[in-house]
Amino acid sequence: MERIGDDMMFEEILSRLPAKVVCQFKCVCKQWCYELSTPKFVLIHTRRLSNLLQKKLLSLNEHTIVVDDIVSGNLEVDTRKIVTFPYDVQLSKLIIIGSFNGPILLCIRRTDANELVLWNPTIRRFKLISDDYFSHYFGRHDDTGGMYVDEHNDLKVLHINCFAGAVTTRVYSRHNDSWRELSFLKGCLFGSSFYSWSHGIYSDKTIYFTVSNYWIPPGECNIVAFDVISESFSILHFPERIQVNPCQVHFLTISNRLHGIVVRYSD
Repeated sequence: MERIGDDMMFEEILSRLPAKVVCQFKCVCKQWCYELSTPKFVLIHTRRLSNLLQKKLLSLNEHTIVVDDIVSGNLEVDTRKIVTFPYDVQLSKLIIIGSFNGPILLCIRRTDANELVLWNPTIRRFKLISDDYFSHYFGRHDDTGGMYVDEHNDLKVLHINCFAGAVTTRVYSRHNDSWRELSFLKGCLFGSSFYSWSHGIYSDKTIYFTVSNYWIPPGECNIVAFDVISESFSILHFPERIQVNPCQVHFLTISNRLHGIVVRYSD
């Protein structure tokens, strides 16, 4: 019988197992612990799990973090689990910025400096990824972001900061464990305090944001799209038949397709 190679063992067999089982296999030996912790294996494993359509709802309040299974659009209360955050912090100080196929992007608000954290509640692993810029310039109402995997299977975090009328965009590479700045739209006024950014919604290699101005009548609503391949921004317009000013627009992904919910204000 032909011997199974390491690539076949880890990428084709073990990557199909549940996350908790993978964590147990890390105790077999040091080599297995290393192989099952590499960014390549984590991405393959995450993508396989996402294809199983296992949906979960994470709820965060002042005292507990609750994870519920979603089956056929309904919450399975019988399978509810209480999880603990693996970092010494008050839960009221946590802000969820985004998620992507398992990992969750959070901000820890502190009086001296803020911290940005990647956390996978399924396997209970986390990583601090903030740097000096984020620690000093993150604002609860002025920052947003999203997560994606590029063509090289590198998990990346997009961070958008609005401060003093300017928009600063940066991207973090998990593979390189470093940040770099990106170019934003020139002449754009979306960094003004009059504008409010939504969290990013990923769909078909693009992260979408709504950028709304409710302060100046009759209001204004825009769509900012970030292409994860070219790492460039663009502004999209709503169809003319949809009257979106003034209104609220919320994006969501259904069956891997982007949908928008438009909520208009009554007179």
